[in-house]
Amino acid sequence: MRKLDPVKHAEKQAEILAAALRCFFRDGFHGASTAKICKEAGISPGHLYHYFSSKEAIATAISEAGMARIEASFGEMMKSPNVLSALTAQMDRVKTKRDANKRAMGRLVLELLVEAERNPAIAKIVQANSRKMRQLLAEFVRSGQARGQIDPGLDADITAGLLLSVLDGMRTVSIRDPKADMGRNVEYLKLMISRFLSPQ
Repeated sequence: MRKLDPVKHAEKQAEILAAALRCFFRDGFHGASTAKICKEAGISPGHLYHYFSSKEAIATAISEAGMARIEASFGEMMKSPNVLSALTAQMDRVKTKRDANKRAMGRLVLELLVEAERNPAIAKIVQANSRKMRQLLAEFVRSGQARGQIDPGLDADITAGLLLSVLDGMRTVSIRDPKADMGRNVEYLKLMISRFLSPQ
């Protein structure tokens, strides 16, 4: 039996995930079949299953990588002297990313939310990510409350759920109005969140 090279295996997995993301961005999650992903990655369907058991497994890996980046961002924000300022600064960093990538990732998140209605495997991924996001946001709120930087009267768990819904809702702005000035919209989002979270 041939011994698996873990470095080469991880590199190939990364190549497949990158190919899958290109397919998801181009064709949507529902429209990106495993055959299309294999063609994009330059591998056979049989070869794909050495790395991922299904399209849902690919989506899980992409979600886990994205969540790891988000957790790292929250870790950095928590080290900041002012968590609320750190949050708004993070929104500025997101705003300056390439528009095409931003729209593509936003579209993918929305598509996974829709797909979750009809696909139990995707629903599990979305729900698990949502739980993690709510936990991160609730910890963020509690940390800010302990420092006197966030309104102590807010319920951290309810606030986290509302913040997550508002942030997800921002992804629909350019869909509803392609001419919307996203820079100004982000500025107003920052203002809204700052006013909501700041101590009275």
